[in-house]
Order: sequence, then structure tokens, then C-alpha cells
Amino acid sequence: MNNYGFIRVAAASPSLKVADCDYNTTEIIKQINEAESRGASVIAFPELCITAYTCGDLFLQRLLFEKAQNSLLRICDATRELSVIVVVGLPIEVSNRLYNMAVVVSEGFIRGAVPKTFLPNYNEFYEKRWFSSSDELLESTISLCEQSVPVGVKQIFRTENFNFAIEICEDLWTPIPPSSLSSLNGADIIINLSASNETTGKHIYRKSLVSQQSARCIGGYVYAAAGNGESTTDIIFAGSSMIAENGSILAEAERFSFDSQLIFADIDIERLRNDRLKNKSFSLSEYKLLNGLDFKAIDIRGKNRQAERVLELNRYISPTPFVPAQDSTLDERCNEIFSIQVGGLAKRLLHTNSKTAVIGVSGGLDSTLALLVLIKTFDKLNIPREGIYGITMPGFGTTGRTYNNAIKLMESLGITIREISIADAVTQHFKDIDHDKNIHDVTFENSQARERTQILMDYANKVNGLVIGTGDLSELALGWCTYNGDHMSMYAVNTGIPKTLVRTLVSWVASTHMDNTSKVILEDIVDTPVSPELLPAAEDGSILQKTEDVVGPYVLHDFFLYYVLRFGFSPAKIFYLAKYAFKGQYEHEEILKWLRTFFWRFFSQQFKRSCLPDGPKVGSINLSPRGDWRMPSDASSVLWMKELDMLK
Repeated sequence: MNNYGFIRVAAASPSLKVADCDYNTTEIIKQINEAESRGASVIAFPELCITAYTCGDLFLQRLLFEKAQNSLLRICDATRELSVIVVVGLPIEVSNRLYNMAVVVSEGFIRGAVPKTFLPNYNEFYEKRWFSSSDELLESTISLCEQSVPVGVKQIFRTENFNFAIEICEDLWTPIPPSSLSSLNGADIIINLSASNETTGKHIYRKSLVSQQSARCIGGYVYAAAGNGESTTDIIFAGSSMIAENGSILAEAERFSFDSQLIFADIDIERLRNDRLKNKSFSLSEYKLLNGLDFKAIDIRGKNRQAERVLELNRYISPTPFVPAQDSTLDERCNEIFSIQVGGLAKRLLHTNSKTAVIGVSGGLDSTLALLVLIKTFDKLNIPREGIYGITMPGFGTTGRTYNNAIKLMESLGITIREISIADAVTQHFKDIDHDKNIHDVTFENSQARERTQILMDYANKVNGLVIGTGDLSELALGWCTYNGDHMSMYAVNTGIPKTLVRTLVSWVASTHMDNTSKVILEDIVDTPVSPELLPAAEDGSILQKTEDVVGPYVLHDFFLYYVLRFGFSPAKIFYLAKYAFKGQYEHEEILKWLRTFFWRFFSQQFKRSCLPDGPKVGSINLSPRGDWRMPSDASSVLWMKELDMLK
């Protein structure tokens, strides 16, 4: 599949019979046909799958390895009208030596053969008894099934849409696996034909190896493992096949199954290449490690009908990529994020020798999280909480719910409370600039935001403290802040936290760090609609100005932001992913509407991000003009908006 860079791969673990090549080949062909029907571009089989791995001294019987070649010819014939690329394992004799090889087959042709380099010869393994290492192979081509076939470890197989390379089982377990060099030479995906037996705890270690190697190579990793049917004379094989992408396991086979296993996953080639493009250490490693190494490129571009098929995406797309999964790691992840915020603020307080801090507390999510970070920092530095000046500044749009939550929260946390209404000052300001206070335009709103910031700054001077900023990453991306208003502070603790994560963190702090009184208040704050409360409330006193009604749902904008900044995806691909992530939640037209809003605001509001106060980076994405995001304020958005106009 070639939908926005996704390639479908398959890992097979056929049910085999030891030394029965005909039976095994029939099972292999069944799985090849299934992979073709399900749109796979490549399918990998286990090590020595045509004969089975556990043949022992039967490998030295000429009848067996000659029959294996006949079976390979059957596989060639079976693929003649197919698009899927097949990688199978068998023993091959070359110049009176037997090699454990992987063979690439497509459209009836043998495209290349890759011998195993590292032969385990310890404990239960005796591969050197039968096989020779690739280091002993002098030939660069061999005759196989009456075809001239390139052979060697240093081969990259190139298709229209992705490149792959091969290693075999033990190769992965070495200090510098062959796949490391292959990846540096352009392989997007590594295919590993394996026969790794089961012992207590080995699966966890093996899974970690696959995950880590895919991360180290910034690539895809297809691990096809031997399973049912291998000899159980002394060892057991469980069919532990898996597919990984840059550190994440996308698919795993059922272990210890008595049936053949076939797993699929869609690997995002564009995502991998973008990460490699940004990672200069990767390209530097390429220069240092590949110097003098001559890799051969094998072009196997053919019919590739799979690339023309439009298939359902075969992977989970999280609608909240910034939010830790609700699993056993949630507490650890939230604690780490919170600790980064606390650590950043603590350093700034120590550096400035500040014993006081000033924060505007509105009763909303952002100021609540910033306040929680602030009290944790003061506690860690053994500074009395009375040195925290929480200022609530009611204005024309302040509602009873947010006001009461702000007061009750500050009381429960034991900080110094100040209430300063901005109504009189802003009314006078309207008179000064000749603005009708009944006209609720941008001047009406921004005047309030800037008045609040002025109060905070001046009060900080009065108490010799720092103004702690509360704005979050999502607001910075959208420019949803008043320039030199809430946009400005002396240290901004939420600058690396997107809105969807703010809500999660406040809920986490409520459940893990607070007494019951504070917990109840925090839970109500989490349930309060997001609003700057700069426009008058409704007649019943409820919030009338709701941010998400104006700029769109933050869950969508955070999704867009993640894929724009983390991977540099186009609007078309982000729309494609969003349709899967928000299926049943948002209609396609609504997603597209807010995606257009996102890009328009992201480009037009860069001038605000070009002069941000300091604040800690928390995740892989940040908008600091001094670090992660350096964009001209006058860049044109035409390319992106034109592509959006073409979507539907």
C-alpha cells in the first residue's frame, strides 16, 4: 500500500514438518496468497522455513538441500502473477559449502540471496556444524534455479516506495548487527528470518532487541519467527513473530499456537525518512561507518499493483498523541512531565534568588496547572507557600464558577490570595482610547488581557518576585493569546504542555497529590469549558465565550500540531490520519474545517512565538524560537492552503 507513505508488511510463521519440503512449501504458498489478497507489499518467513530449522545432521544430506531448491522454484512459479515480495529461508550450497540463506522472490524471479553472518555455536546451537558464515563466501553471484542471483550481506533491495535489507536471527543479537549498516545505507525496513527458541524470559529480551534495533535504525523491523512444527526433541519454538517501527511494536503473533500465524502492519515510510532527515547523528554515522563499505543496490521494481490499491489502514492512530496511554506507565509518565516543569521553575527561582512568585489564577485549566507546579516547586525548595501570590482578577466575563473555584483552590493550597478587579481600570482605559465598552471586539478583549498582565508584572515588582506564565503549547500554536498580554511572563511553565495534556496532568495531580477538598475543586476545574472569559457571561451566569466554539476542538488541533511539528506531514496526510483517528467522533468536513483553521492561524501567529518568555521543553515538540522551532514571522501559507483546498 502506498497511501501517504504507508507500506503494508507481513510476518509469517507457517506450520511445518521437519524435512518435508513439499508440505512446507504448500503452507508457505498459502500464506503468500493470503498476504497478496490483504495488500501486503512484502512477506517474510522464518529462517530455513522450506526445510524447517531443526533438521540437524539431515542438512548434510544432499537430497534435502537439493529438494529445497526445487521447492524454491515452486515458490517462484507461485509468485509469477503476484505483486507481493517474498523472503524465504533455505540451505544453499555454494562451492562445497552450505549456507543458511534468505532469498528474495518477486514476480517469478529470484532477486537476491543473503547469507547468515553470525552462526550461533553455543549451548543448544550447533550451526557451524552444518553451515558456513557469509564471511567465507567469495562469490558475488550464484546460480540458483537456473537464474543468476546476486548474493551477499551488503545488499539493499529497492522498490518504488521503500527499500529493505535482510539479516538472519543471530545477526540481530550481535554488538553491531548487519541491519545497522544496511539502515545507514538506505534500508527503510529490515527483515529478519529467525528461528529463536523459547526459554524463560527470552521472549521479553528478544522483543526488546527488536524494538531497540528498530529505534536505533529509525526504521521498520519485520521479525518472522519459527513456530509450530519445528522439532521439540530438545527445544521449543513459539512463533514469536513481530513487526516494529522506530521503537514501537505494531503487531505480534500469538505465541505457542498450533496453527500457522500471519501478522500484518502498516509501516509509515514517510515518517521514518522524516526522522532520519532531522537526526543529524544518523547521517553522521552513515559517513563514519560506511566509509569503504560497498553496498549493492538491487532494483526489484515491478508491477507493484499493491501500491495502487486503496486499503483500510492497518494500524492504530491515537487521537491524543500527546497524552500518555491509560496503562501501567501513566503514573510514571505524568510524574516525569510534572517533574520537568518543577525542575525548570526551581532552577529559575534559585538563579534569581526569588522567594516569591506571582501568578494569575482564573479558575481555568492552564492557571491551575501552573499553580500546582508552583506549589510543588516551593515545597521542594522549602520556601513557604505564603510566598506565592495568587491574584484573581475578575472582569466583564468572569463567571461565578471559575471565580469560586479560583478562590477555593488558593485557600485549599495555603497561598497568599489577592483579588484585584480589572473593571474600573479597563473602563477608564476605554475612555482614554475612546473605545465604546459596548463594542465587544478584539480591543475589548485584549485590553482586559493586557491589564491583567500589567497588574501581575507590577505586583511582582512590589513583592520582588517572578510572574509565572500559564499559557500552553496549543495556545501558542494557534496564537490564542494576547500579544504582550497573557502572551508574556517571566517564566512560562506550561509552554511545552499542549491543552489535551494539561487536562490529563491536572486530573493526575488531583488523584495522586491532593487531599479530598482540593481534589473536588480540581475535578470541577477539569470539567469547566475552556474560555478566556473576556466577553460578558450569559444571562444565567454561565460561560458564554467558549474557546473551542471559536477556534475548534483542542483535541483536533493538538493532533494536527503533533504531526506538523513532529514529522513535517502535509495537510493531506494529516487529514488522512485524522479521519482514522477520529472516526465516529468528527465528520470529515468538520476535521477539514478545523485543519484549515489550524494552518491559517499557525502561519499568521508566528510573530507571537518569535518572542516567547523562557519555559521548559517537556516532550518531543516545542515552539521555542531559541530551540525547536525557528520560523520567519512573514512566511507564506499559500502552499499549505492550496493543498487544503484540494481535499474533500
